[in-house]
This record gives sequence, structure tokens and C-alpha cells, in this order.
Amino acid sequence: MMKRSALVVVAMVVGVTLLIWAGVHNRRERSLAMQKAAEKAAMSMPEANAPGAGDGPAQPSLEGKKAAAFSLVDLDGKKVTLADYKGKPVLVNFWATWCAPCKLEMPWFEEFRKKYTDLVILGIAEDDASKEEIAKTAKKAGVTYPILLTDGKVASAYGGVELLPTSFYVGRDGVILTQTAGLGGKDEIEAHIQKLVGAGK
Repeated sequence: MMKRSALVVVAMVVGVTLLIWAGVHNRRERSLAMQKAAEKAAMSMPEANAPGAGDGPAQPSLEGKKAAAFSLVDLDGKKVTLADYKGKPVLVNFWATWCAPCKLEMPWFEEFRKKYTDLVILGIAEDDASKEEIAKTAKKAGVTYPILLTDGKVASAYGGVELLPTSFYVGRDGVILTQTAGLGGKDEIEAHIQKLVGAGK
């Protein structure tokens, strides 16, 4: 009788353990599925009610034209100019702290910066957030490339940035090779970088 009771207890413990494991597993799967769905949604549209969200006039293409010179201050107060990187491939990325797609692609940029050592990435924070908030957002994304604070004029010099993120791939000769608006796929971004790094060698 005792032996039978012990078996029943063991069976109950095993059953409860399996139920708990299944619950945790299902919760984790649901969480991952929700995260992927959120990322997919962020890729397809800008954050609601954010500056630049919605349908604005199409931004003029600057491909094949000389990239506009700029002189901006980074998060450490150091002046950075586009001319500092003459002869190097430069990715100029306009982003903002409120822009969910921007924050998705920033870790990719960091990864590619390490992979393509000749590549220079300059992130221009195009919003009204405080320097502390901008620095916090960049740190959370794992960014180590220069983050520059907008002067309110640089976006206009680049044709008026209507959608964030917007990126300009500037060749070693200072000419814009590729221009993109909105979030592209990781492979697409890397293809643009490979084209940029390989051009003019």
C-alpha cells in the first residue's frame, strides 16, 4: 500500500513539473513570437505620432551628387566634420530616439563597422531629445561609432529628411553612392556597405 502511495505521489510530482515546464516554454515561445511581430511592424512603418511619420513629399534623390559638408558636435562635445573622413567610405545615418526602426538597425551598423574596418559611420540624432537621452539610447543599442547632435540645418542640406531612418552612403570621393529612406533588411544594408567599401579602391 505504501509503495503504491509513493508511486502516486511521484507520478503527481512528475505531472505537475511537466505542466510547469510546458507553461514556461509556451510563455517563452509567445514572447519571442510577439517580439518578432513587433520588429516586423516596426520595419514596415514609422512610430505613430512621431515627427516625420506619415506621408510627406518624396525626398529628392542625391545619388551621384557631392555630399553636403557639415560640422557637428558629438556627445563628448568634440567637433566632427565630414571632411575629417576624406578618402574613406562614410555612412551618414539620420535617426532619432523616438524612431523604433532606427533603434533596430543601429546594432547592425555597429556589427558592420567592426566587420568592414575601413567603413566610417556617423549617426546624426535628428530630434529634440536631451543629450543624455540620446546618449542613453545609443548606449542601449551598443553603438560606439560617433553620434552627432543636429544643428537643425544638416537635414535640409541633405534634401530634407522626410522619413527616419534615412542613410546616405558617401564614397571615398565624397559623392553619394546610395541613398535609402526607412528600414531595409540587414542583408540589403550590408549589400550597400559592400558596394560602398569596394567603390573607388
